[in-house]
Amino acid sequence: MKRIISICPSNTEILYFLGMGDRVIGLDDFSDWPSEWSYLPRLGPDLDIDIEKVKLLNPDLVIASLSVPGMEKNIERLKEEKIPYIVLNPKSLHEIPNDIMKLGQALFVVDKAENLANRFRCELEQIQSHIPASSLPVRLYFEWWPKPVFSPGNKNWLTDISHLIGASQIFEEYDQESVQSDWETVADKNPDYCLIVWTGIPKHRIRKELITSRPAFQGQKWIEPGRLHILEEGWYCRPSPRILTGIKYLAHILYPERFISPNPNDPFHDTRQ
Repeated sequence: MKRIISICPSNTEILYFLGMGDRVIGLDDFSDWPSEWSYLPRLGPDLDIDIEKVKLLNPDLVIASLSVPGMEKNIERLKEEKIPYIVLNPKSLHEIPNDIMKLGQALFVVDKAENLANRFRCELEQIQSHIPASSLPVRLYFEWWPKPVFSPGNKNWLTDISHLIGASQIFEEYDQESVQSDWETVADKNPDYCLIVWTGIPKHRIRKELITSRPAFQGQKWIEPGRLHILEEGWYCRPSPRILTGIKYLAHILYPERFISPNPNDPFHDTRQ
């Protein structure tokens, strides 16, 4: 497999950690990490890939995804054009290393994939073992989208992350991937922390005033300084090794005496104190 295309940011990131820089020949428009791959041809947004551009690059394999609703259209077009592809679609934190292995097998780099998957699992174990025991877990509110309001449900890696760091998230009783709610429902659930991570929206484009000005949020403890956090989308919405950076950042927020702030360019950097 010498000519590889990625049409989803998380897949691009996994390819980077597998050392596939000399084989990747094209990316979707939203793959913004690593920066050293920014010169590669762009093939359209991840929900509307230009299949004609894909065909012109003559790939040996396209790494596709179903991590966002609407990506099914890309799969259908790849099938129609008989372009070789593989689909990654992890639903939980612990399925990410499984997908790393799946990709490694497809690319004939099983040893590299096994090493990366094991490092990922080891990092999760090390973080969890350093979390202090608590009889009353803090309650987190994750917001994926503001209008309408969407948050993760139980079948989501953000719920897994919450449990890993000794917390819970306020919509985890819903046995689904995402939950639509409203500001009043969030206020009734009275979380301890408000964590804003809008899918596909860079952190610098989200102002805290957009959150604190909501009528239902007025006077609530979880929009006070230190409780309201605008998070890096790439650390939480992409099922790749970079999600480790997001986990370590949350651990730092909740337990600053035990975890330092993570290195944004190295998800495997040890942040334990």
